[in-house]
Amino acid sequence: MDQGDDCERQTANAELSIRIAAGIGAFTSAEWDNLGGTTRGDAENGYNPLVSLAFLSALEDSGCAVRRTGWQGHHLRLETARGKLLGAVPCYLKSHSQGEYVFDHGWSDAFERAGGRYYPKLQCAVPFTPVTGPRLLVGKGEHSPTVKAGLAAGLKAVTDKLGVSSAHVTFAPEDDVQIFAAAGFLHRTDQQFHFFNEGFSSYDDFLATLASRKRKAIKKERREALANGISIDWLTGKDLTEKAWDDFFAFYMDTGSRKWGRPYLNRDFFSLIGERMADDTLLVMAKRNGRYIAGAINFIGSDALYGRNWGCIEDHPFLHFEVCYHQAIDFAISRKLKVVEAGAQGEHKLARGYRPVTMHSAHYIAHPGLRNAVADYLQRERREVERMSEYLEQHTPFRKDMAE
Repeated sequence: MDQGDDCERQTANAELSIRIAAGIGAFTSAEWDNLGGTTRGDAENGYNPLVSLAFLSALEDSGCAVRRTGWQGHHLRLETARGKLLGAVPCYLKSHSQGEYVFDHGWSDAFERAGGRYYPKLQCAVPFTPVTGPRLLVGKGEHSPTVKAGLAAGLKAVTDKLGVSSAHVTFAPEDDVQIFAAAGFLHRTDQQFHFFNEGFSSYDDFLATLASRKRKAIKKERREALANGISIDWLTGKDLTEKAWDDFFAFYMDTGSRKWGRPYLNRDFFSLIGERMADDTLLVMAKRNGRYIAGAINFIGSDALYGRNWGCIEDHPFLHFEVCYHQAIDFAISRKLKVVEAGAQGEHKLARGYRPVTMHSAHYIAHPGLRNAVADYLQRERREVERMSEYLEQHTPFRKDMAE
């Protein structure tokens, strides 16, 4: 289904159509900025910079999320008969399962061993970004339940019309799970660790909520992280120079090459981020002997700080924890942000004041046999995620008298 193709459907109020945009550039700035959650200052929906036009266009314009890399834009537009945009879904036609952080390799292997064709598939997500955010984007002033239901049903219809195996909506808000379920999607859960700012006035204020032994351990860890003459800079806005991006990209490439072979993001992407959303971007950079040696990139929303990539060119004890987790808490408290989402996985975050949080995704599987097998697996997986979450919550570092 190419850009502009329609998948018609009727509603009680008007004839609507789902159209497919082969790139984020098919949306005007006015259209995208009218979708809830995509712009700073959206008091009703909050602002998630990772679904902003600036971020998504930087991924495509830099060549990171394009057909050549296996991320062909297939963004959904829900329109009226007159072409008015009511809602949208960031979506990609994918030829692999890399860069998603919700793993379906076992499903693809089983289906292809049985003679099926798993790829291509549809992936509704922000590429390379395991962060919760709106996936069913609704135009401001529109009736949200109706538009979301239309988008979910439209995604299923597009999947069937294209003849692809499946559609996957990852890191979706929990509130949308029932909307997807009503459209025939399966519910999957996973786990991350987030910091919650309970109105703290300082990092010490936060530390006071921890058990004494844990509090002392964190203080010692932070001292040792900076023991070798290391200092920390927060770079945002005009401080995000090309030299700073050069330094950070060297860190990113070193870590990415060791962890997954070929890093997903290129140097052009970071320059575009600096041009288009510098005020929404934070680099936490560690300096020693007059040069930067490590850093982490974060994105700043209206209520949350989203930690993404980290890297270093010198190894120092605990520096990763300092740059990625402790400094993120410091920044969130200073900006009065409510949450720090520090990326996928990582039970080591628990000891540093991050709590277990259940993540949600929705999956439409077209083939009945594969769908039944996946549904059975997800039922057991959800029970295990719930059990593990309850166990981890009992082992947080917080004082027992602070527990809810």
